[in-house]
This record gives sequence, structure tokens and C-alpha cells, in this order.
Amino acid sequence: MIVALTLTLAACGNKNGADSKEESFKSELKNKDELTIGLEGTYAPYSYRKDGKLTGFEVEMGKAAAKKMGVKAKFVPGKWDSLIAGLGSQKQDVVINNISETPERKKSYDFSKPYIYSHFALITPDDSSISSLKDIKGKKFAEGTGTNNERVAKKYKAETVDSGDFAATLSLIRKGRVDGTINSAEAWYSYEKKNSTKGLNFKDVNGEEKPVEIKAMFNKKTPKTRKEFNKAIQSLRKDGTLKELSEKYFGKDITKPEE
Repeated sequence: MIVALTLTLAACGNKNGADSKEESFKSELKNKDELTIGLEGTYAPYSYRKDGKLTGFEVEMGKAAAKKMGVKAKFVPGKWDSLIAGLGSQKQDVVINNISETPERKKSYDFSKPYIYSHFALITPDDSSISSLKDIKGKKFAEGTGTNNERVAKKYKAETVDSGDFAATLSLIRKGRVDGTINSAEAWYSYEKKNSTKGLNFKDVNGEEKPVEIKAMFNKKTPKTRKEFNKAIQSLRKDGTLKELSEKYFGKDITKPEE
């Protein structure tokens, strides 16, 4: 009887410990049973609208990660500046928006483990004299504000014009309003599946810029949420979900660094 009582108490203690851990993680969330995810929703194939409904790699990944965490995903679309402000004021639990960790961002925010590795591409009119990143100095390039693409464009001294929508960016190039864009190869692959790329030139520039580790961004006040999210991503990687979603939206597995 004593042994049975001891085992029962131990089991209860473990259960209460698990519940306490869960409650502690959920207590950091804006809404206890929801993971509120900020994203722009304008950048296929990461997150975009199809027939008015949000979809894309990061949308499906966000839903799958939230499910692993035992909560529901709630998406809050907005412009980049509003996403950052919302994360800072804890109106959002995480921003999943094709983000890389930079020294400046790391001062104010925490980041998850990488879930994909994004390749840079140089897209210009097919009659352009621009053939490498070194040629874009002083040229007008359409880039999403605050994105990795804008960072690279500025690194090579291009003049940037705000354009966060991929299709709109290509339209600006075709109309001659900009000289080109630094963008992700994955966005191009997704676009060309259903759209004509006539008049445009595409070049993978990974010889000049290495693939970027794409991560989710968190408020520093929510370390337990970030930890649970990392566990969820690891589980999705292990069970093949990340690879499956990558192949669905990008046409290949970009969830692992190149060897």
C-alpha cells in the first residue's frame, strides 16, 4: 500500500509539473490558447492570399508548429513596421515573415532556430547590362522594406524603392520604373510555375551571397514561447513535415543548409 501510494503521488507530481510547464508557456501568449503570428501575407510562396485566403509555406508551417505546441494559430497580417511594433508591444507572439537574424535585430529580439535557407537571386530586364551584384551600385532596385533583399541591395549600394509584393516588383521591372530586384530564388520558382517571365532575366547569385538562415522572431520577454516553438520546428523537421511543405511551395527541399 505504501509503495502504491508513493507511485500515485509521484505520478500526480509529474502530471502537475507538466501542466505547470504548459501553463507557464501559455501565460506568455497574447491569448492563452492561441499563437498569434504576425506576417505580411504579400510574398509568395512564403505567405500570400489565394482567393482571399492566407496560404503559403510560412502559413502552413505556422499552423503545424502551433498544433505541435498544443494551441491554435492566429494570423495577423500587416506591413513590416506594424509587425515589429506589434511584437514589441506583445500584441503578437511571433513574427514569421522570411526573416534573418542580424546583429541590430538581435539587440531587441530573440530568434528561433532556422527553418529554411533562402537563396538570393538577381532579377533584371533581359536586355540589362547588370550581370552581378557588383553592377547594381547606383541602380534603382525594388525591395521590401526591412527584408534580407533590401539589406543586400543596400550592401551593394543600390538605391531602393519599397515594394514588398513579388508580382508587383516584377511589374515595376517590366515597366522600366526600376532596374531590377534582389529577391529569393524560391519566389521566382513559385511565380514562374503559373506566370510568364518573358522579358525578365534571372540569375542565382549564391556565389556572391550565401543562402540566408530564415528564422521566426520573438519578443525577449517570451523565452518559453520561443523554446516551445523551437521544439515544434524540430519535431516538424524530424517527421518530414518541413521537407514536404518546402517541396510543395518551393519545388525542392531548402530546409537544410547546403553541404
